[in-house]
Amino acid sequence: MSADKKSLLIAASIAVALGAGFGLAKLTDHSPAPKAEAEEGEEKSEPAGDAVKLTPQQTSAAGVSVVTVSRGGAGDLRLTGRVEASPSGRAAVAAPVSGAVIRLLATPGSNVGAGAGLVVIRSADGAAVRAESVAAAAEAEAARTSLAREERLFKSGVTARQDWEAAQAVAARANAEAVAARAKVAAAGAPGASGETVVRSPIAGVVTLLQAAPGGFVSQGGPIAEVANTSQVEVVMNAPAEVAAKLRVGAPLLVIGPDGSESNATIIGIAPLAQGETGATMIRARPSSGRFLPGAAVSASIATGGGGYPTVPAEAVQTVGGKSVVFVAVPDGFHAQPVTVGRSGAGYTEIVEGLKGGERIAGRGAFVLKAELSKGDAKDED
Repeated sequence: MSADKKSLLIAASIAVALGAGFGLAKLTDHSPAPKAEAEEGEEKSEPAGDAVKLTPQQTSAAGVSVVTVSRGGAGDLRLTGRVEASPSGRAAVAAPVSGAVIRLLATPGSNVGAGAGLVVIRSADGAAVRAESVAAAAEAEAARTSLAREERLFKSGVTARQDWEAAQAVAARANAEAVAARAKVAAAGAPGASGETVVRSPIAGVVTLLQAAPGGFVSQGGPIAEVANTSQVEVVMNAPAEVAAKLRVGAPLLVIGPDGSESNATIIGIAPLAQGETGATMIRARPSSGRFLPGAAVSASIATGGGGYPTVPAEAVQTVGGKSVVFVAVPDGFHAQPVTVGRSGAGYTEIVEGLKGGERIAGRGAFVLKAELSKGDAKDED
């Protein structure tokens, strides 16, 4: 082999070696990059250690209620009471006639409309009232026919005026008796010919009490049922005289239901109770929103002055990592906000530091968020 050919082969070998080395170096230099980017992406996707991500639907399903932090809790009064139907929103239904109960058309808890049937009664008195009404109507019709005949005869000169005037009086009396008989039938609950009477609800609402059973007997005027309109309710509370002295009609307050739901309300009445020796005062307030059922136990927060610390329900304060926190609602869930707590009592806790008042936080069910947060910390340790 000539010297020139040897030189060409050596040069080609060197070029191939350099090319392979460059390719290896290129692969080695760039292969870690995707892994680093992936690790960086994983860090960005991890939730913050003090946040719990929940949608409103998940929050409700978990039994977590969101409440508003009271401002100036030291100046707030806390009262407890019960929900009652307002006077215009409840009805006591009585039996219009005496008789036997033959059928129930509603049960306690049933939603009924105005005029809906509650109970069917079979009454001999009802049958008699209906028969009297039918007879009175027949007499009135006969009197009208007689009057028309007398009028024709009088105009023809056959009968005297006094006969025509007497027929007018008889017709008027018969018509009045027919009207009275119809009113009596209506007052008896409009019984049918057999005496069956349907006892109806005068208002729309929920049947809260039913005092009748098939086969039983009810007397006229006896209680049958009670109906309450749940959209017309009031909150009734008792307060010591010194507390009531700080309140006024028209003042706002916040009503908190047994499930943690809140509703603004207005004081509509302040009156001393009949038992004067107790010195207690009855406070009545009307909620402006929300749906509270009559009989439900509620609490109320009434602002009586400025100052003081914000207050939260005692169950809203949880201990995480040895620190007291409350879970503040944020757009995508809840944020664990460290707080310094003060005095506690009557189911509420003062927040000395960490809240300003007015924030929306988790109240009932806050422990669920603490558990979720603990799960996330355990995963991070693994």
